Amino acid sequence: MGSFPASVDVAIIGAGAAGLGAAHALHGTGLSVIVLEARNRLGGRAWTVQASPEITFDVGCGWLHSADRNSFVPIANALGFELNKDLPPWRERAYGNAFPQELRDDFMRAMETFYERLWQAAQKGKDEPASRSLEPGNRWNAMIDAISTYINGCELEDMSTLDWDAYEDSELNWRVRRGYGALIAAYGALCPVALNCNVTLIDHSDVRIRIETSQGTLTADKVIVTVPTNLIADEVIRFSPPLPAKVDAAAGLPLGVDDKVTLALDGAEAFPKEANLRGATMRTEMGTYHIRPFGQPCIEGFFGGSFARQLEDAGDGAIAAHSIDEIAGFLGSDIRRKLKPLYESRWARDPLARGSYSHALPGHSGDRAVLAAPVDGRLFFAGEATSPNFFTTAHGARDSGERAAKEVLATKR
Repeated sequence: MGSFPASVDVAIIGAGAAGLGAAHALHGTGLSVIVLEARNRLGGRAWTVQASPEITFDVGCGWLHSADRNSFVPIANALGFELNKDLPPWRERAYGNAFPQELRDDFMRAMETFYERLWQAAQKGKDEPASRSLEPGNRWNAMIDAISTYINGCELEDMSTLDWDAYEDSELNWRVRRGYGALIAAYGALCPVALNCNVTLIDHSDVRIRIETSQGTLTADKVIVTVPTNLIADEVIRFSPPLPAKVDAAAGLPLGVDDKVTLALDGAEAFPKEANLRGATMRTEMGTYHIRPFGQPCIEGFFGGSFARQLEDAGDGAIAAHSIDEIAGFLGSDIRRKLKPLYESRWARDPLARGSYSHALPGHSGDRAVLAAPVDGRLFFAGEATSPNFFTTAHGARDSGERAAKEVLATKR
């Protein structure tokens, strides 16, 4: 963009999927718009890196969940991004003997029982910890809890039953060959964005809203806030006058942690493409591994919840080191010399995210609607945490930005 504006009609805080969705929806309406982004790049928690000349790695979101309803699918087609429609590896493509088929079958029966109990609890309107739906004494409970850390970023005791039930999943999951983060960055390429622009204060005490940033102060008629809930809850961005209902709602929707690592795999041709590696581990502290995604010579590891936080706290390289140890435990020590750490995420330590994606704490399933509600027809809120049914997803974030933009336009009439 050109020079930093002193005044705009609409300021959008955050250039993740939600902010870019809002900017696209406001394009061509005659309103002057600016997207203020603290990072030096677009995409927020969607980020693709070239981990090596041969390996593209989505540090953040990687799957187009509910692909038949995912708004990024037509966007990908329009922008010429190739979509991979192969089945995900986490179901039928087990590799090795670490999790024998008869044990996998037994585990899946336990998962189905848990899901049924969870659904029944939700039908009774119980906004209780999802952990209460575990079958007492089931030997797979710890591993079911591990699955929750991958899905929700948190253990079941911190997950609202009603929120889990509200999520809509068509179970059709696709990927973007060049990276989901790359797609979202391309989607935002023509949006009016000010990068390296950290917002510290949104003062809505006067007729026009005053926004203090690291690049200066500007005023706007309307503001759309799309930043992660942890930043609102921690009041990294302050509102004047304060908005305690928004801060409380954001606190009820904290960002859990999901971290990823990619390891270069020497002699990759000896391993199957798109395979899943996981052990029959009777504990929640475990990883799950994707062998040769897109046929690339690598293994991706995935960790969630409090265990992911522990690995982050252990310092740079701890996620990769644990992954290599665990993989060697499954496949034998000879594999160590074939694995080389390339890139790992540490989302909880990212000061502009402080986590991966939102989950509702027990008793807080209604906080998504509270966070999404406009304030005085001038402040509007978007982001994956405000999506009623597609929270935790990039397309849920994008759609929420479009929704907030429509709310802005409705106030003009």
